[in-house]
Formats: sequence, C-alpha cells, structure tokens
Amino acid sequence: MFISKALTTFLGAAALTALPLMGLSEGGQQPNLATENSGRLPLEDLRSFAKVFEQIRQGYVEEVDDRTLLEYAIKGMLQGLDPHSSYLDRRSFDDLQANTTGEFAGLGIEVGIEDDHITVITPMDDTPASRAGLRAGDVILRLSGKSMKGVGLDEAVEWMRGPKGSSVTLTIARKGRKQPFDVTLKRDTVRVRSVRSKVLDEGYGYLRISQFQLDTGADVAEELIKLQKKGALKGLIVDLRNNPGGVLQSSVEVADAFLEEGLVVYTEGRNEAANLSYSAEPGDLTEGAPLVVLINAGSASAAEIVAGALQDHRRAVVMGTDSFGKGSVQTVIPINSERAIKLTTALYYTPNGRSIQAQGITPDIVVERAKITRLKDMQRPTEADLAGHLNNGNGGADRTSEDRAREREEGEHDNWMDRDNQIFEALNVLKGLNLYAHRDRGLRERFARADKQ
Repeated sequence: MFISKALTTFLGAAALTALPLMGLSEGGQQPNLATENSGRLPLEDLRSFAKVFEQIRQGYVEEVDDRTLLEYAIKGMLQGLDPHSSYLDRRSFDDLQANTTGEFAGLGIEVGIEDDHITVITPMDDTPASRAGLRAGDVILRLSGKSMKGVGLDEAVEWMRGPKGSSVTLTIARKGRKQPFDVTLKRDTVRVRSVRSKVLDEGYGYLRISQFQLDTGADVAEELIKLQKKGALKGLIVDLRNNPGGVLQSSVEVADAFLEEGLVVYTEGRNEAANLSYSAEPGDLTEGAPLVVLINAGSASAAEIVAGALQDHRRAVVMGTDSFGKGSVQTVIPINSERAIKLTTALYYTPNGRSIQAQGITPDIVVERAKITRLKDMQRPTEADLAGHLNNGNGGADRTSEDRAREREEGEHDNWMDRDNQIFEALNVLKGLNLYAHRDRGLRERFARADKQ
C-alpha cells in the first residue's frame, strides 16, 4: 500500500475553508465581530463549569495544569459550534498561514509511505531537494541520525520542516546503489504554486487550480497569458476537482478573470461586518473563449464560489459530479502572536442567491470518473484499399485501413479517454461549443450580407 502526502499540504485548519483575506492580512488586529450583549451570562451554568473544572483539577488520574484545561475548554467551545470553527494553536496557526501564502521553510519534496518507509514521490523544482539531486523513489532511512523506519507521515513532515537556513542530513537508499549515502540539505523558502496550465490540443487549454492561496488570482492571469502566447484560445478547461478551497478574495479574482461584469458572490451573517458582496470588473482575460469547469465531491468552499458564479452567469459549462457543499465563511481572528480562532461568521451565496451549504453545486453535465475500455474496431477495407480506386478530388493522399490503424495506435499514448475520461468529455464539449459558435457566426454574417443586398 502506498500512502502519499505533499509537504505543501498542511495539516489541520485550512482544509475545506473559505477564508476572508482580512482575517490573515491584518496581523494582530482583530475584526470587530462584537455585538451588543442581549443578556447576562448564565450564572448557574458558570457555577457548573467551575465545579467541573475543579473536579478535573483534583480528581483526574494525571495532573493537568490550569492553562491546559482552559485551552481544552476553548477548543471544546469552538468545536461544538460547527465542523469548521476551531482553535488554532501555534502549530495549526503557522500551518494555516503557510497554506494560505503557499510559502514555507523546508526541503521541497513530496513524500509518501511505501513498505513502512518514507519515500520521495517527487522533488519540487528549484528547491534544496532538487538542487541536491534527490530523485523519485529515494527512500529516506534516517533524518539527522534518527531512524525513519515506522515513523508516521505527519511526524516525518514535521521533522523535515524547520527554520530557513538550518541544515538537515538525510540518509538515502537508492535503487541501483549498493550502499546508503548521506545528503546534507539547507532548508530554504519553498514557494508552492497552486496553478498550472498546458495545451491539450491545438487552441484548447487546461488550467488546474489545486487550492486558493493569496496569489492564486495573479497566478491564473499569468498562466492564461502563457497559454495565449501558444495560440488563440478556442476553449479552456478549468479543473477544480479536489480543490478544498482557501482564500475567499482569491476565488473572486479567479471568477473575475472570466467575467466582464456582475456579482460574483455575497455573504450574510449576524454581524453587519460579515455582510459583503464582491463583483467582477470589466475584462475577460480569455476574450470570451468557451469554458468548461470540472468539479467533484472534493471541490469545496472557494472552489464552489468560482463554479457557482460562472454557472449562474452562464459563462461556463460545469461538468463532473456534485461538489462538497461547504457554503460557510470562516474568519481567522488572532488571539496573540501564536494563537488564533477560526470562527464561522457568514454563509455565502452565488449571484442568483443560491446557498451551497450542505447541498453543493450540481453540474450542468454529470460525468462520473471512470476507466474507459477501448473496443478495437475490426479492420475493414476502405475505398483506398480497393484496386483501381479514384484519386482524391483535391489531390489529398490516400488513407488506407492500415494508415488509419497506425494513426490510432500512434495517438493512443496521448488520448485523454484513457488517461482521464472527464477531461476527455470536457474537451469534446469545448470543441462542440467552438464549432457551434463558428456556425452561428457564419449564419449571422450570411444573413447580414443578404440584408445589405
């Protein structure tokens, strides 16, 4: 069994969360979420709390200091509210901030567990790990002399992280080398990009957004420019599958990249400060190219904001399976320099007023992830196989049955039907939309010429 975990995937608080930007960008300043007290604190309940507190102090099997008990009380108070409100201790707070910014101090490797050993899945580009020559499949036997045999993945990740500039020595076992060898790495800032892109077919692009960090909006704009330099976009797939969410403002910026105008999302809460709306500014970076947005049950929160906005504005065809259904907003409120609380302060709504909470986004076209088995066609003779056949009227080369079989065979390695059926279906939809748009445009131009005559 192989279990993997990216070093860039941080533990705890950030998962499945739409975070308002202010909660993380204002340092120690706390947003004013206070409301007028509608009544006095329940005195009898406070007495009950004090009695329980004292019983634990005096009678619990092990001694627990008062500070720890009070911290447990805070955690329980927040956990009792909803699944996404929580208390962030120093480690969880640091992890949340690192996840939001996409930067952390470490080695820059994605690791997993294979046969009870910590194994390198891939070194990230331009990081201490890649510069030191670590390879996929390398087994980390020891870390600064500590055996990694049987060490859990989370613990291994924690050991590899550390202050920028600090050094760590890895003892590596590599296939093809008889003896393990040591590699000393100096930790550095690792920048994790949440956006990547590529061209799937001539004119058809693919944009993958893995999570919403502070810079995701700018990264999307940069990747779109790269795609357009390779040729005019006839269509674009925006892949939000298994995207757990992230910074609310970034999701607005991403939706804005594809919209000329209009509401993107609005939030409503008990406090006036939680009632906000976000709208798109003029300028569609794709110049109106057809869009397909891919979602699944792992698409949550900020990812659902983007899918919902583009769906409501009829700007994109949403394809895949129902999304997660997290329609609440969490505000991160620092308590001090090391601790904070993550508090659910509002629900968000799509431009048409849909609350996604506990329902999710329903795709326009449902396509389940599946493994497609290709059926080989019987090789039948074609006109080009027949003796004495006429040549092509335009002078084109003959395509015999053998030619066609060879073309199919050569193209199989890059066929999305085999690799990812949802991308394959999305690409087909884009091509259909593009063909229809050209046909519709041609008809309008023909009718316009006829009217002038």
